[in-house]
Amino acid sequence: MLEAVGVSKHFGGMRAVDDVSFRIERGQIVGLIGPNGAGKTTMFDLLAGAQRPSAGSILIDGVRVEREAAHRRLARGLGRTFQIPRPFAEMTVIENVLLAAPRQAGERLLWTWFRPGQVAREERENLDRARALLDFLNLSALAGEPARTLSGGQRKLLELARVLMAEPSAILLDEPTAGVNRTLRGEILARIAEINRRGVTILIVEHDMEVIARLCPRVIVMAQGRILREGAPAAIAADREVVEAYLGGAPA
Repeated sequence: MLEAVGVSKHFGGMRAVDDVSFRIERGQIVGLIGPNGAGKTTMFDLLAGAQRPSAGSILIDGVRVEREAAHRRLARGLGRTFQIPRPFAEMTVIENVLLAAPRQAGERLLWTWFRPGQVAREERENLDRARALLDFLNLSALAGEPARTLSGGQRKLLELARVLMAEPSAILLDEPTAGVNRTLRGEILARIAEINRRGVTILIVEHDMEVIARLCPRVIVMAQGRILREGAPAAIAADREVVEAYLGGAPA
């Protein structure tokens, strides 16, 4: 589903990502961890299209996309969330979700004049989908509220709703539980697991090893811009090099 082949990103003399390669098969959920400065966020930016690599290839379903913009990659099925959600604060929760609906006929000016029936039908279908997503994420009661009224955890759920509205086949999740209280964190993790069970491929950056161990059968560890280890969470947590680079203590 998603592949990096020899990917590097240089900023002057600094190599934020240095010859990184990995593959994520369709339907997998994989964790990406590492200490601050390991290159995780830069790697996410390269995969999503926010930055272009200095070298190497990025493939979605076997097609090279490293020169494509982010919206082109989204059209191919690769969505992304952000560590700090930034919804349109004065728009309602459901309006924020509706904005992410792909391929809307109503975005073509002439179609609103010559195909009003199709435009109206798609708008009804999108509204039904948005309501279903808010229900799935336990946000239905807040559908008509301005997004600025949401808590940090609720904004994370709204971020999930927006990316799901775009119908991705793979999602890059950037610290989806950071700054969230334990009650909402459990809800977010349950929703992520269910999204994956429905067939969506997921790559997740997260500092909380408990979260990674709960969600991910496979973990990729980055350090100093390179891949240090790959494996199951238990093996990763017991690896001395990983402990020294990331966990900061004795093997867990």
